[in-house]
Amino acid sequence: MLIGGIEAGGTKMVCAIGDEKGTIIDRTVFSTRGPEETFADMIEYFKQWKIEALGIGCFGPIDLNKESGTYGYIKKTPKKGWQDCNIVGAFKDALGVPVGFDTDVNAAILGEVTWGAAKGCDCAIYITIGTGVGVGVYVNGGLLHGLMHPEAGHIRLVRHPEDSYEGCCAFHGTCMEGLASGPAIERRYKKPAAELGGCDKVWKIEAYYIAQAISNYILTYSPEKIILWGGVMHQEKLFGLVREQVREMLNGYVSHDGIECDIEHYIVKPGLGEDPGIKGAIRLGVLAKDKIRG
Repeated sequence: MLIGGIEAGGTKMVCAIGDEKGTIIDRTVFSTRGPEETFADMIEYFKQWKIEALGIGCFGPIDLNKESGTYGYIKKTPKKGWQDCNIVGAFKDALGVPVGFDTDVNAAILGEVTWGAAKGCDCAIYITIGTGVGVGVYVNGGLLHGLMHPEAGHIRLVRHPEDSYEGCCAFHGTCMEGLASGPAIERRYKKPAAELGGCDKVWKIEAYYIAQAISNYILTYSPEKIILWGGVMHQEKLFGLVREQVREMLNGYVSHDGIECDIEHYIVKPGLGEDPGIKGAIRLGVLAKDKIRG
């Protein structure tokens, strides 16, 4: 069974062909331009393959309510030209196959739960820290939606005592995205994160924000595994700093060996390397096909 997958981002669209076991057979990348020309290239790619379903993990906010008249739309995104874009409808009409749809980070945690570091978990989260901050949540054996979908990258944080930066989020200022994203680091220190590797204070403050958010996620979602990734997390020293501060911030309140004795295997990198999102999108396609078959 050939399944198409799309990891839809504001900068690039990763398209792939895979199977129900998560094996990637082919992939390509298109730059994200306007919807019409971007979709045309992607549709042409998928038409070369006899796919039976398509899964889309998409930047947001998006409408996941299947009873809504705008289900499958990208909604109030800051990405110019993409507001109120019917991404699911465009591919369903052009390809005539079932389409699974969710956020990019929900797709990523789905990939990790199915084939990666969170395999076998009933509850796990995936956090990506890069241009923005996103959190995918898998709870009680399924992806979390609710009123809309998790936007846990925008929780408010307490500012570090040595940090006076006002935050870069246009909506919330000092939320996690506003204080800990790649752009926040660059605007605070006037250099991109990749050029600040030797500045210990930078990563001490960054770890403080990430650990504060993770502590909140542990207390609210009670995940069995936390997967942490994105461009900022390529700074290797961050993992150790974050784990140490999470333990300090929880202060023994969550009494579990996974945190107190084995946190190195609790807060981890993706098991699927750079592929959680696209493999998760393929899994969304498999689930959409299975639902049609009943």
